[in-house]
Amino acid sequence: MLGATRNELPTHCTRLPTQGPHWVQHYDEPPLAVPTVTVVLPCLNEAQSLAACVKAARTGLSAAGLMGEVLVVDNGSTDGSAEIAIENGARVVTAAAPGYGSALQVGIREAPGDIIVMADADETYDLTRLGELVRPILDDQADMVLGSRLEGANLGTMPILHRFVGTPLISFLLRRAGGGTGVRDSQSGYRAFRAETIRALDLKATGMEFASEMLIRAGHEGLRITETPIGYRRRTGDSKLRTFADGWRHLQLILLLAPQLLLFWPGIVMFGSGVTLSVLSLFNPEGFAIGTLLWQPIFFAPILIVLGAASAVAGAVLAHHSSLSGPSSARRFAFVGSPRFPSRSATTGVLMLTPGILVEIALFSAWLGTDGSPSRRLVLAGIAQALILVGAMLIGFGLIYRIVVRNVGYRGHAGAVDVLRFVPSPTTEDQIDENRTADG
Repeated sequence: MLGATRNELPTHCTRLPTQGPHWVQHYDEPPLAVPTVTVVLPCLNEAQSLAACVKAARTGLSAAGLMGEVLVVDNGSTDGSAEIAIENGARVVTAAAPGYGSALQVGIREAPGDIIVMADADETYDLTRLGELVRPILDDQADMVLGSRLEGANLGTMPILHRFVGTPLISFLLRRAGGGTGVRDSQSGYRAFRAETIRALDLKATGMEFASEMLIRAGHEGLRITETPIGYRRRTGDSKLRTFADGWRHLQLILLLAPQLLLFWPGIVMFGSGVTLSVLSLFNPEGFAIGTLLWQPIFFAPILIVLGAASAVAGAVLAHHSSLSGPSSARRFAFVGSPRFPSRSATTGVLMLTPGILVEIALFSAWLGTDGSPSRRLVLAGIAQALILVGAMLIGFGLIYRIVVRNVGYRGHAGAVDVLRFVPSPTTEDQIDENRTADG
């Protein structure tokens, strides 16, 4: 409770002796509608830094004139972190499931405040400045505010790979996947938001990708998201971030939340490029001069056609069936749910496979007769092979998809698994590694 020390309680506050030295406000008269703030700190073995973080958060609440509490979510600490949190005036709850996202889910669910500020318990964020994140929400200028680290990051606080590759790349993808949120530092773990608004998003991610899911979901719901420069400091203790493993989890989540971004539209571009290069090769089968080199795109064009078709089909199916896709994706790819979609896919495959086989037969006959241009025959052979491969893929897909659709009723039976639902099932090694909650 803001403004109260451990031994000096305001007259309208009481101590909860069974849960540590934190305060809960009560009134003899009807209270004013003053928003309260809960600072949520996920914690895994942060004994070196936790006391300083809790004190800074309490100072930040006081400096901003806010009422609230500090809530530490212990995620399996073995170094006495929970006791340190209580001794310094925080309330502690436990998250049994391992992972950064799991801890934050518990914290968001248990937070009593109208506004939640989440941050890491490793001193990388200046919690005395939390009022800068909360103020735009109180002024009804934003639903979520991120503390941007980029302006204050340096080689000592953020590795080059994270600063110039990982964060910009994931932020770019999230801006596209989330409907143009405009966020530059999507991986900042320092955020403020309205509690009920974020609870309504029903976030599921259990690891570091929780931050990405929150932004994409918020973008789909049209929430107002802003950033404010907040700086970034050298962390205290060991980093829990695994650069490549956590980066891959982010990409997997983006794939499920916005498959059209990573699969469908890139597939359409590849397919169209392959067709274009094939047509150009027909007019110029000898190839194109690039400086002193001669490039024959027909060797590359069939690859683009096949990969593009496979990517576009996979993206459309994921966009329609993924439990994480937004409503706009579901509407855009509603044709996938049509009962005729499997038959149409198989029919399209037959229409592509047949001419491909006929062209191959014609080319074989021409080769036996040794007439015609070898270069042009090579171009036609490449096109025919692409048609055969894409046609066979579509036929197989149509048949398999028809079986899946016809057996959809069995998904409710015991032991059935919906493969497109986001339910992480890490290996034993992953479970050990993911029992880490700070954002490095």
